[in-house]
Amino acid sequence: MPIITSEQRQLINTAYDPHLVREMGQHVAQSLADHLTKVQSATGPVLNWQDPPHFIAAATEQLAKGDVAQQSLDPQDLILRFDQLIQQSLASGQNLHHPHYVGHQVPASVPLAALFDAATTLTNQVMAIYEMGPWATAIERAVVNRLGQAMGFAAGQFGGLITSGGSLANLTALLTARNVALGDSWTHGLAARSPAPVLVAHAEAHYCVTRSAGILGIGTEQVVRVPVDADRRMDPNQLDEILTDLRSRNIPIVAVSAAACATPIGAFDPLPEISDVCRRHDVWLHVDAAHGGAACLSDKHRHLVAGLELADSVVCDAHKMMFMPALCAMVFYRNQEHRFATFAQTAPYLFDPSAPGMAEYDNGMINLECTKRAAAMGLWGVWSMFGQQLFEAMVDTTFGLGQWFYELLKEQPDFQPFCQPECNIVVFRYLPDKLQNSTPAEIDRFQLELRRAVVKSGDFYLVQTILDGRSYLRTTIINPLTTEDHLQTLLDTLRTHGENIL
Repeated sequence: MPIITSEQRQLINTAYDPHLVREMGQHVAQSLADHLTKVQSATGPVLNWQDPPHFIAAATEQLAKGDVAQQSLDPQDLILRFDQLIQQSLASGQNLHHPHYVGHQVPASVPLAALFDAATTLTNQVMAIYEMGPWATAIERAVVNRLGQAMGFAAGQFGGLITSGGSLANLTALLTARNVALGDSWTHGLAARSPAPVLVAHAEAHYCVTRSAGILGIGTEQVVRVPVDADRRMDPNQLDEILTDLRSRNIPIVAVSAAACATPIGAFDPLPEISDVCRRHDVWLHVDAAHGGAACLSDKHRHLVAGLELADSVVCDAHKMMFMPALCAMVFYRNQEHRFATFAQTAPYLFDPSAPGMAEYDNGMINLECTKRAAAMGLWGVWSMFGQQLFEAMVDTTFGLGQWFYELLKEQPDFQPFCQPECNIVVFRYLPDKLQNSTPAEIDRFQLELRRAVVKSGDFYLVQTILDGRSYLRTTIINPLTTEDHLQTLLDTLRTHGENIL
């Protein structure tokens, strides 16, 4: 009796047919090229807004169509169906490559990176152990080494890894710091420790730092916030006072978490001064450089991250200012041996005791993920094709536009920038004459309503933030194809929608 029916075998064979992959691949390449041509020319909406229930229903409907009995396996019918699904997806998403996208810290990724990613995605290269993804492992090691040296770490002395996103990267680095600082915490936990340990962090650290404290058993209420200076950078003098006080009370300190740059306005902490303080108090220094770490690749802007090489651990997201598709987040350790302090487990079915030297290359030894996608393929491919100068050009372009936009805002009587930016994050408010006699609460509410109206219109995509209790509009210029003209149009768009609201 056959294991499966002839219909089931035909279904499987069709799904794995290389010829069908070639045909559909050609169709999707054309569709993607047409999509990029359209959105990069600022045609159509930035965000294809629909209420969530509408999109969920539409996606569910397509699943139901796939379950229809006796569906055609004719190649032409499948290609038509494939085209329909691709076109619906492209018409229903967020268009990051639209030059009017100035929202969250997610870039218009280099399109060619996706083609490199496709090679490892199709062949399903995974990386728990070297032998499951040998070339993917080699690529990851190569890009980690190259970027780590660009940051200033000493070749052959530092180590690193790639993981899925800045939140997981920060968690991994802070777990390592906890295990180094607190010795047996991996095996015995923290419940019996008295006094309870603390994590010291930038007052405006990304929320994932506090989340990490909760996950690691430190506790969110055990995060000690370091006040910022007038430029919203961590104040080294106040950090020194905090660490002095904690040490005097024998309170264990897991780490100090600094930022390069902090999310609200893109402020870069003074890392050399912070490092001096941490070393005097023998405290692990971690730097969340998820957004700003790539400034090390720019001669013009690398001064912003001076001192990264002094940190014990650093996080940098290639899917931010290296303009890669998500997710590709890197963790660096100044001392390469520290990467083995994160976990202390054995898995005989994975790690081969007959080849202990391979542990150096088995990602599962140092990474929270076991099955891990080959996230570095796109970065390696683009870097190999265009060199470091492409990343430098994109950093210089977007950081430079941030400064230009700030100067433009200063010239407008109805706009108020919050501060001069250090990078491509610019925060401001729109204050038309009609708001002159309004209360602070009314002005704050107007900023939020204005932002929502613009986003739903599809004209631009920007976000909001709250600073010192007040509402502001916030832009991240993270598409290197955005120009000065587009930013001028943003102001005109805000004025038009603001007039409709008022």
